[in-house]
Amino acid sequence: MSFLKKLLLNSIFVFVASYFLKGIHINGFFNALLFTVALAFLNGIIKPILVLFSLPITVLTLGLFLIVINTGLVYLAAYLVGGIQIENFIYGIVFSLIISVITTLTDWVVGD
Repeated sequence: MSFLKKLLLNSIFVFVASYFLKGIHINGFFNALLFTVALAFLNGIIKPILVLFSLPITVLTLGLFLIVINTGLVYLAAYLVGGIQIENFIYGIVFSLIISVITTLTDWVVGD
């Protein structure tokens, strides 16, 4: 049940964050919810594989390449869901960092 709470809270915060970032456009809360579900799926399945294959470049950049991986997954989730537009890569990076902070805070507050 806590997974559903985290998912709903993250969806609310993602939807609210799109109002503060001018380069992020979400067409409705349902799209934000689908985006959050898609991003959770991609983070659980695809991200560990990408991190494993990009380990040398991640070590070389002292972990900063993980931001690029997170941004790519945000773009992929937005593409899969539709109804979400990210204007450029800088907004994608900022949006992925905001989502990371939101997810961490939600995990900390809601717990397991």
